[in-house]
Amino acid sequence: MKKIGVLTSGGDSPGMNPAIRAVVRKAIYHNVEVYGIYGGYTGLISGKIKKLELGSVGDIIHRGGTMLQTARCPEFKTPEGQQKGIEQLKAHGIEGLVVIGGDGSYRGARALTQQGYPCVGVPGTIDNDIPGTELTIGFDTALNTVIDALDKIRDTATSHERTFVIEVMGRDAGDIALYAGLAGGAETILIPEEGFDMAEIAERLRKGQERGKKHSIIIVAEGVCSGSEFAQQLKEATNFDTRVSVLGHIQRGGSPTAADRVLASRLGARAVELLIDGKGGRAVGMESNRVVDYDIVEALERKHVLDLDLVKLSKELSI
Repeated sequence: MKKIGVLTSGGDSPGMNPAIRAVVRKAIYHNVEVYGIYGGYTGLISGKIKKLELGSVGDIIHRGGTMLQTARCPEFKTPEGQQKGIEQLKAHGIEGLVVIGGDGSYRGARALTQQGYPCVGVPGTIDNDIPGTELTIGFDTALNTVIDALDKIRDTATSHERTFVIEVMGRDAGDIALYAGLAGGAETILIPEEGFDMAEIAERLRKGQERGKKHSIIIVAEGVCSGSEFAQQLKEATNFDTRVSVLGHIQRGGSPTAADRVLASRLGARAVELLIDGKGGRAVGMESNRVVDYDIVEALERKHVLDLDLVKLSKELSI
């Protein structure tokens, strides 16, 4: 394989740029040409493709977002859209593709592989919800962003003796809420994988108040309900003075942490190795701090499983 492409798709995550850098430089090291596809699968369909050199990825390892831009592309879910993408790959002589993104990005990679274009998926999403890997690129950075905000909010919660509800991202997965809540000492953590009992939460808050606790932090993943909705329910149940902070897209931005830069470099480089070996339809990930690869179809058929023992631990430590 002498020509490969790289694209980022779906929601951006800090660490995508280090992954792009690793793909480009690893490929060039092995005398393989690399073409950047700008704007995800939308850019592939429209032919926004440019050859990348060593200098093209200089000075990006510390930058958040993605230099290749990203987009969601409903058209690529159709056979017609996929065929347009294949025609662009043929026109540029691209023989394999590295796709950096989440679940939807992997589905596009699988479709191209099934039609003769080897693709390798690299897990880039802050949600940490890709089966087959213990970590996804961007999760650590997003987690630290949330913890930093939580620490600041706790300062004002303490000063005003209030209960704060912090809404974080996580439509289908509670990793950000759970890990941030545990690391930040939140009194209550609500995740999509579990329901919640308002009476139990209210009782726990009252007990804390009775022993002299002046404030509380509650983390709510957006997949459970909105922070405002939960705060209203809580006020009706307890009449506590409650404030809401919605962190929103701040969680996706910022310079990637050292952990995410190293993770992205390792996974991006391994993706190139697989393509050089002629292996498509694979996804790369981490298992016990080792880089692994597995069938991308398996990744799409399996379900992400959150470590619910951490939920139990968080409740034990927040008494």
